[in-house]
Amino acid sequence: MLLTNTGAELLSVLRAQFPAQPPKRLGIAVSGGGDSVALLHLARRCFADEDVELFAATVDHGLRPEAADEAQWVKRLATDLGIVHETLTWRGWDGNGNLQDHARRARYELLTQWAQRNQIVTLALAHTADDQAETLLMRLCRAAGVSGLSAMPSRRMQDGVVLVRPLLSVTRETLRNFLNAEKLNWCEDPSNMDTRYERIRVRKVLDSLRPLGLDARVLTEVAGNMARAREALDWYTFLAAKDLALIDAGDVLLDLRGFRTLPEEIARRLLLHVVGWISGDRYPPRRAAVAEAMAAIRHERSAQLGGCLILNQGRRARICREYKAVEDLQVQLGELWDGRWVLSGAVLPEAEIRPLGPQGLSQCPNWRETGRPHAALQSTPAIWQGESLIAAPLAGESRGWAARLKSGEEDFYASLLSH
Repeated sequence: MLLTNTGAELLSVLRAQFPAQPPKRLGIAVSGGGDSVALLHLARRCFADEDVELFAATVDHGLRPEAADEAQWVKRLATDLGIVHETLTWRGWDGNGNLQDHARRARYELLTQWAQRNQIVTLALAHTADDQAETLLMRLCRAAGVSGLSAMPSRRMQDGVVLVRPLLSVTRETLRNFLNAEKLNWCEDPSNMDTRYERIRVRKVLDSLRPLGLDARVLTEVAGNMARAREALDWYTFLAAKDLALIDAGDVLLDLRGFRTLPEEIARRLLLHVVGWISGDRYPPRRAAVAEAMAAIRHERSAQLGGCLILNQGRRARICREYKAVEDLQVQLGELWDGRWVLSGAVLPEAEIRPLGPQGLSQCPNWRETGRPHAALQSTPAIWQGESLIAAPLAGESRGWAARLKSGEEDFYASLLSH
């Protein structure tokens, strides 16, 4: 149920999103717009009598000339409220790809890095019921499934920081009414009227749907229904993974007979989780590619999907990293390789971590004893000095070196339930 614009009710909604013992240090993302400014004021009042230190951060994407002035305005506001503020700048746009997506991902990365630097474990974001409704409609336009239509969660983890959206049940209008009643100012972003952006076009469509009863309240409720459905699907996918999947040297082995008996949606989710866990990609492959891979598995054929190989091994399918996806990847000793491998061993000058590849595998006479196929071993991490192979821990040539997954094998199963 959406609330009225009284400050007391808004404070009650905000406080209910935090435990009885709130975090000692709470970060707040403040753009200067009405929603985030309202959150800043409400958080200060909400935790005024509790042992909570507030911090504020503003991301300047460098895309609008007004952005720097808006960040300074937020800094003055935060200072007046006795809240430490920092402006985070992004200059990473190279003109390629989807600007809004790049900016959104950069914003989260900058904010979580800022939180980590300041020992902030909880970061509050000012998304509202309107944002939830707009996101739902945008994903509906892309024919999204249950996960896509469940839209934004009220709480999730990113890079070790808990992201909280405490105002998802509150409309944008309610927050504006609160600000106006309290005679509090905010900044208006002119891009919020720019119909070149999909979200703004969707916002205008949502305005026209309200007379039909399709408003932010209804769409937020639909998103909640979808979120509960997703939780159920995730649970049964987790059970399927525990029953059918084994981890071997970072690869996932799937029992084919059991996989073929799964409901289509559970099988699809399990396959996407496997590929995402191995590749580290945040976004799933395209639907057509997923459908082709599913058909290949069901007909005992090998396939490629999302930077991974699906190798038919009789009663099992082995899903491993594709060599082409990592053939140019190299890092210094001590660094994380391919986003998930940690290698440990002797300190060697001018050595680096690269994929084993066909050249390295030819120098591993014992590779067959590992029981792992040729194609899978090529994409495993190895220690090199120039063109000389020093060690290949996963291909039977450890030579004093060890390779382990950063998050451990249990992360494969646990991450199915960590949305």
